[in-house]
Amino acid sequence: MNFTTYLRNGAPRLAVVDNDQLIDLNDAQPQVPDDLRRALQAGVDLNEAARQALAHGARQPLAAAALAPLVPEPGKIVCLGLNYYDHAKEGGREKPDYPWFFFRGASSLIAHGEAGVVPSVSSKFDYEAELAVVIGRRVPRHTQEADALQYVFGYSCFNDMSVRDYQKRTPQWTIGKNFDGTGGFGPVLVSADALPPGAVGLKIQGRLNGEVMQDANTSDMIFSVAETIALLADVLTLEPGDVIVMGTPAGVGQARTPPVWMKAGDRYEVEIERVGVLSNPIVNEAR
Repeated sequence: MNFTTYLRNGAPRLAVVDNDQLIDLNDAQPQVPDDLRRALQAGVDLNEAARQALAHGARQPLAAAALAPLVPEPGKIVCLGLNYYDHAKEGGREKPDYPWFFFRGASSLIAHGEAGVVPSVSSKFDYEAELAVVIGRRVPRHTQEADALQYVFGYSCFNDMSVRDYQKRTPQWTIGKNFDGTGGFGPVLVSADALPPGAVGLKIQGRLNGEVMQDANTSDMIFSVAETIALLADVLTLEPGDVIVMGTPAGVGQARTPPVWMKAGDRYEVEIERVGVLSNPIVNEAR
């Protein structure tokens, strides 16, 4: 099942997607909260609600809808660095023994079609095609890897746009990963039952103005979705609507000779097989 979050009168609304149409889930099934995170927190069977909505709900063209970030206000956004073998190598590092975790804030998120923003304080604006994981149920502490995938509701595309000089100003990467307008997220959430377990074996590609810059497979991840959830569960409680962003493959702009930085007028697309295509134009920050 495919879901999205769109804007109605400026407010985000949860919808089910059927090919090139969407159906507002709350309109079709009033017992379902109109927000993805709240619906998951309430324990709603969203796949069943979506099936009912598809049978009876009013449809509208998906292309005419303004989208919002898939989970507009996640409780947590946990990201991984250096989680593909080839990306670790191009960065001059060996395989990490433990994931390089960092956090993103919700204020950095943007929707499919919304502009990524080159900040006025830097021109070193990079792209990162990534798989996003949305948690569907509370993950108990110390959950084991073998049990971890049952807590995943679905998967989406993410562009972890990075301001590289700010990323390197401190030992932690957080400051370079949280500029406003740098976290592309969407356009659809594909429920976990529609994909291979852990979204393994899916082609992932990033394209700058149509040119392929990143081309890999989710099987190339160092730490799988299940292992990542288990490692996080040793530390913290993952909750419904939390998001895990699984790292990027090789081909990022900073590793090229000369470096390739995104600039105003560019467009970056993240495509993940059986998940979708996330596209964001690039603009300069308004002064």
